[in-house]
Amino acid sequence: MNKVQLIQALDSYARRCDDEEEEFVYAMHTFVTTKNDPFSRQTAAGHITASAWILDTNRTHALLCHHRKLDMWVQLGGHLEPSLDDSVHAGALREAYEESGLGAIKALSPDIFDIDIHAIPAHGDEAEHLHYDVRYLFAARSANAVQLTPESKELAWVRLDEIHKVSTEKSLLRMAKKATQFLRNSTH
Repeated sequence: MNKVQLIQALDSYARRCDDEEEEFVYAMHTFVTTKNDPFSRQTAAGHITASAWILDTNRTHALLCHHRKLDMWVQLGGHLEPSLDDSVHAGALREAYEESGLGAIKALSPDIFDIDIHAIPAHGDEAEHLHYDVRYLFAARSANAVQLTPESKELAWVRLDEIHKVSTEKSLLRMAKKATQFLRNSTH
């Protein structure tokens, strides 16, 4: 993983993020520049994670998973694997494939789509820690079958305008709004 690459991506994102995320950009930037290995799960305070906001080809639905451990609906994503991921974007794409079973996922942009910092509760031997989550925008055919993994209770394509029916999580609602805006401003 390349810290400089992530810092540059965060700096670029800072110029277009909303007010709510400005504090996340600052905190994430500080975390990446001050920690020896911000990508490692061994970093006790927390670590960088990678997520995928996957839209269907009609761009009306997002693929969400009902996370088994957190018992809530979230986007697909997870921990980076330094031996497999040469960038955070690559990690988000790998996680998307692993957690969905989809055969073809297309990046809609190489740029950061969203960021979020959230606490992960203690579980087993793992203490409470922070996920500094970097999210990217992808698309896939919803007609293709998805496959559950042990991490998920359920996977579902949820209409962007109905995400509020499955979750009140601010970051999910923010990404649904951003996806709608992205699509209005895009020819993808």
